[in-house]
Amino acid sequence: MPKLKTKSGAKKRFKLTATGKVKTAQAGKRHGMIKRTKKFIRNARGTTVLCEADARIVKKFLPYG
Repeated sequence: MPKLKTKSGAKKRFKLTATGKVKTAQAGKRHGMIKRTKKFIRNARGTTVLCEADARIVKKFLPYG
């Protein structure tokens, strides 16, 4: 059996949940916080689950995905 290959960028950015969903950090928090509303910054804390269409793409890059 050959080794399973993974995309290094994907394994740093995404994790799989126990049910197989793709978990990632919230977008839009890297820079430009002054122009963002307080509500946006507050709601963008923590992690989120990708939508099914995006998750299908990301799972191709992860082993056992």
